[in-house]
Amino acid sequence: MRWSIFEILYIAGFFVGSVVRRGYARGGRRARTAVSYQGLLDTTLIILATLGFVALPVVYLATGRLDFANYHLPDWAGWLGVMVFAAAIRLLWKSHADLGANFCPMLRINEEHRLVTTGVYHYIRHPMYSAHWLWAIAQALLLANWIAGPAFLICFAPVFLLRMRTEERMMLNQFGEQYRRYMNHTGRVLPRLRIGENRTGRFR
Repeated sequence: MRWSIFEILYIAGFFVGSVVRRGYARGGRRARTAVSYQGLLDTTLIILATLGFVALPVVYLATGRLDFANYHLPDWAGWLGVMVFAAAIRLLWKSHADLGANFCPMLRINEEHRLVTTGVYHYIRHPMYSAHWLWAIAQALLLANWIAGPAFLICFAPVFLLRMRTEERMMLNQFGEQYRRYMNHTGRVLPRLRIGENRTGRFR
């Protein structure tokens, strides 16, 4: 099967992003769990996300069975997708690196868990979700197929809407007022606009 340059770049980006995720997830799984919020709903949401950004793209790229749903995009859209994908991978790496040993792919609090508010977490509370939104947009621009292209956008939406609520409740239960104060000056997936703040970080 002959792949386009944008499909090849998508595969390369997928590989790099997967290496980043797997490398940090390995350390998180070794940590001892203090409290787990993992349940059937979260497991279902993870499976749904995997369908959108792994299963359907693999079927499309490896078998050609979804070619009937192909669409055409101009080259500029593909190159835009490359830039968005690069930004997604950069943010994915940064969010994992800043979180360090506190990262775990499952909804759980580890025994030595601490609240990270530095690096990219100084601006947004859930940069991994931001990275996955960028990934989903890039996938739609790089895989010109009505099924495989927007699959991650569609499948990630319920993950974002439902899993984030549980995750924030988990952090509030663990860190209480400290996390509430953190929520007051950060955005969920986009930096919060701070009007009137001077260079020292204090309001006039």
